[in-house]
Amino acid sequence: RCGINPRLGPPIPAEEDTLTAGQKTTMILKSFLPPFGLILLVMGTILAGVATPTEAAAMGAVGALILALVNRMLTWDVVVQSCISTLRTTCMIMLLFVGGKLFSVVFLSIGGGDVVADLLLGMDVNPYVVLAIMMAVVFFLGMFIDWAAILLVTVPIFTPIAMDLDFNPLWFAMLVCVNLQTSFLTPPFGYALFYFKGVAPPAYTMGDIYKGIMPFVMIQILGLILLVIFPGLITWLPSLFFGD
Repeated sequence: RCGINPRLGPPIPAEEDTLTAGQKTTMILKSFLPPFGLILLVMGTILAGVATPTEAAAMGAVGALILALVNRMLTWDVVVQSCISTLRTTCMIMLLFVGGKLFSVVFLSIGGGDVVADLLLGMDVNPYVVLAIMMAVVFFLGMFIDWAAILLVTVPIFTPIAMDLDFNPLWFAMLVCVNLQTSFLTPPFGYALFYFKGVAPPAYTMGDIYKGIMPFVMIQILGLILLVIFPGLITWLPSLFFGD
C-alpha cells in the first residue's frame, strides 16, 4: 500500500529514497534471508524430528552467533551485553513462573478452580458461549498483565474446563496463544505500543498510536473468530505432520 502511495508511510532517509527498485530488492533480501534461514533451521529441525526444541534452540543460538560473526558484529562487548540481557529476561520469566505457579497452586488447593469450573460448566448455555467468556477474560487481562503471568494463572483453570467441554486441546491452546498475541497491541500497556512510540516521529503522540493500532486489534480478533469457526486452520498442519 505504501509502495502505491508513499505518503501513507513514515518518512525515510533521503539516501534510501534514491535507491533503484533492484537495489531496494537486494537490500530487502539481504535483511530477510539470514533470519529466515535461522528460523527455518530451528523450526525445520523440530518439525522433521531431527532435534528436540531444546536442541533446536541451541542450534539457533549458534546460528545467530555465526550471523553476527559474518556481519562483523561479534565483539566481546556484544557477547557480554547479550548474556546480561538474556540473564535479565530469563530471571524475569522465572520469577513470573514462580509467582504464577504459587498462585495457581494456592488457588486450586482452596477449591478456586472447582468454583470457576462449576460456575462456567453450570451455565445452561452453548459450550461456545463458555469459550467466549474464557477468551474474553484472557483478552481483558492482556490489557494490563504480562502474557506469561496470564498464561500461568488462566491455563491451569481454563484447560480442565475446555477438556470437560470436549474441545480439542491443541485447538484451545492455539486460541489462547493468538489471544495472548493480541495483548501486545491492546492499550494501555501493550508492549508493541511503547515500541511504536519509540520509533515513531516525535509528532506522533501515544493517543495517535492508540488510534492507529485499533484496526490491527480488530484484525487479530477477526482472526481469532475465524479460528473458532474453522478449527481446521489450526489442526490441519499438525495432523499432516504427526497424524491424528
